[in-house]
Amino acid sequence: MAQTLLKVSGLKVAYGGIQAVKGVDFEVHEGELVSLIGSNGAGKTTTMKAITGILPVNDGDIEYLGHSIRGKGAWELVKQGLAMVPEGRGVFARMTIGENLLMGAHIRNDKPEIAADMEKVFIIFPRLKERKDQLAGTLSGGEQQMLAMGRALMSRPKVLLLDEPSMGLSPIMVDKIFEVVREVYEQGVTILLVEQNASRALQIADRAYVMESGLITMQGDAKELLSDPKVRAAYLGD
Repeated sequence: MAQTLLKVSGLKVAYGGIQAVKGVDFEVHEGELVSLIGSNGAGKTTTMKAITGILPVNDGDIEYLGHSIRGKGAWELVKQGLAMVPEGRGVFARMTIGENLLMGAHIRNDKPEIAADMEKVFIIFPRLKERKDQLAGTLSGGEQQMLAMGRALMSRPKVLLLDEPSMGLSPIMVDKIFEVVREVYEQGVTILLVEQNASRALQIADRAYVMESGLITMQGDAKELLSDPKVRAAYLGD
């Protein structure tokens, strides 16, 4: 059995005075692509923010590599190999693509390897290489999503958390982003994917959890959930 890299137990998070996450349990094993699906407002992004220390945890625990990381800041977690691409991308608009990618490697000091990793990012995202000296703020939404993913990869994560990577993108760009998620996963990066586009998420995931109103209501093999009548009716428009 593969090592459990991330384990969430009894997680409760209040956000803006509302109990947004009401006691969820899930885990991500090494080498997996796990998806957390659910409608808008289900508590998926709140869960991601709690894992990465952006929001405080009211109850429960989050373990990474067998140790509790509850209350640890995003900075510490990146150093330990847990990187997140946030909803809304969050690129540094007034910095170039190249400078943004270097920011992703700010925890490292191995310059030759950083340069080599930047070339690897450019192989995955050739569009970024063409525009290396362009300001990030002038990129399209899809290009900014690519940059945010590339920046996270520069930290050499063991686990990559992706929060709504397809949100607000054109259908063509959504196809591209899901291709890239799959490619990164096939290169050996463990991924936890939060995604409203349930059909696309289930097509590429190994396992999935369905979240409704702050609770996990279903879980299992992603392909089985994709064909489950309840999931299809609620999330796939069948």
